Amino acid sequence: MDLKQIEELVKIIEKSSLTEFSVKEGDLKITMSKINRNAAAVEGLAAAEAVQELYEAETEEDEAFITSPIVGTFYAAASPEEPPFVSVGDVVKAGQTVCILEAMKLMNEIQSDFECEIEAVLVSNEQKVEYGQPLFRVKKL
Repeated sequence: MDLKQIEELVKIIEKSSLTEFSVKEGDLKITMSKINRNAAAVEGLAAAEAVQELYEAETEEDEAFITSPIVGTFYAAASPEEPPFVSVGDVVKAGQTVCILEAMKLMNEIQSDFECEIEAVLVSNEQKVEYGQPLFRVKKL
């Protein structure tokens, strides 16, 4: 995907009612969002530079967060009586369950793809989450 194609995607998304969009081509993953979290960082930049800045910021964020792979309801523990799967400061192994996301009455165990330390839990128990929403800020080990 070249810069011209990315610019065209930006124009299409700007005109649509979508609030967030992701596309993956080979090793390249681009996430675009109309949520105003990076506006200050890109203010005053040309459109192509803004796309590049947002892409680099998203790439860095993806490397430092465990994100939701689905839309659903976040649960920190297997049941209300049990302790959370992970807490701030915990070291998590690759494949270890970090939370449960309920979608369409199905309980989905979400696992870490890599070894990391939990720096922050970014959502509350029973909170609705979106696809791609950061759930945990982590430090890769």
